[in-house]
Amino acid sequence: MNRDCANADEPRSAPDTCPVPQVTRTHELLDNLPYVVMLGLGAAIFQTAVAEAAWSWLAAGVYLAYGLAGALWIMLFVCPYCHFYDTRLCPCGYGQIAAKLRAKQDGDRFRTQFRKHIPVIVPLWFVPLIPGGIAIARHFSWPLLALLVAFALDAFLILPLVSRMYGCAQCRQKDTCPWLGGCKKT
Repeated sequence: MNRDCANADEPRSAPDTCPVPQVTRTHELLDNLPYVVMLGLGAAIFQTAVAEAAWSWLAAGVYLAYGLAGALWIMLFVCPYCHFYDTRLCPCGYGQIAAKLRAKQDGDRFRTQFRKHIPVIVPLWFVPLIPGGIAIARHFSWPLLALLVAFALDAFLILPLVSRMYGCAQCRQKDTCPWLGGCKKT
């Protein structure tokens, strides 16, 4: 085994420092599942919170569309800078999709691109809480409260834990990635 592989404390500069097993489709599914669940719960919150409004389904659909557009945004503006672009090493599988949409870019700019473009999707974690919170304050509803709690648990606990402990834990680019604030620039 390569010395860099044996010592986890040593920073790795590139994902190919050590042989890394390819990410399976099951791994990609598990890595993306909390995000998909978050989008579904967020849409359900919109639909439930404004159920009396004729546009409740539209609001739910717009939130889902925003979530899908956010993933596409990351594929277009972050993934081309990743060392895992067009490989089976990307924990979420976005790198393979990105390769069909855009040419490879300078991998040394990954950290900058990530920080620049991640704010585009951050509102997905908070926007459903606004109509849900207002609706709960106006007319308490156990089903809506259950949706809000499930959303918060998924968005703020499960999704970050899965990312950090499952997806990011095995990512060879984690030393240069700012995701979840757990990685340091070397």
